[in-house]
Amino acid sequence: MWSRPISLNISPCFCCGREETCVYCVALVLTLVVIAACGAPPPEHAPLPEDAPRVVLETSLGEITIGLYTQRAPISVANFLEYVDTGFYDGVIFHRLLPGFMVQAGGFLPGMIAKQTGPPIVTESDNGLKNLRGTVAMAREPGKDSATSQFFFNQVDMPRFDYRPPIEYGYAVFGRVLTGMDVVDRIGAISVHDVDVDDGTVHQGVPDEDVILLRARRAQ
Repeated sequence: MWSRPISLNISPCFCCGREETCVYCVALVLTLVVIAACGAPPPEHAPLPEDAPRVVLETSLGEITIGLYTQRAPISVANFLEYVDTGFYDGVIFHRLLPGFMVQAGGFLPGMIAKQTGPPIVTESDNGLKNLRGTVAMAREPGKDSATSQFFFNQVDMPRFDYRPPIEYGYAVFGRVLTGMDVVDRIGAISVHDVDVDDGTVHQGVPDEDVILLRARRAQ
């Protein structure tokens, strides 16, 4: 890996200023070199409080249980739970995939029939939560505060979806998968096609087979 040997004959010590090399400073430097060579540790999910609400999504391919960040994303969580509690999500499909990257649901019935949603909410993409594998985030239109009912699962770490003003307002993470990530991955592996609708809109990444969210409910 190294193109030439590393010399430890440093006098005076470049770190603490002693007349001869300090073994403690050399050990510190070598530790930092190893860390730099190995790269930074992978980002970790923010911990969920023990009393965090949990929602079970019963799909035609299996169950997905997610925990919600009520303290970090209170607006998004309250909005999502309102749709859950009113049965809005029951019967919708997973309508958009970026295969191997992202799985989206929450707005369409089979046949790409759009559901009438509530008003848009204020984005919380600046809450410090990262779009890591297994996180759940609010989908939105190009406008910043335009999310309504649709949400998506990240299949891989997606830093380009994070809050990076003024370049990108990002997508607000509000939960993460606790069980059933294998179900998410199975959905994300389905082949896709584009669908043209009467108003000239083209829906991209529509799965070739319907995966239905049969029921969304709070975990007991």
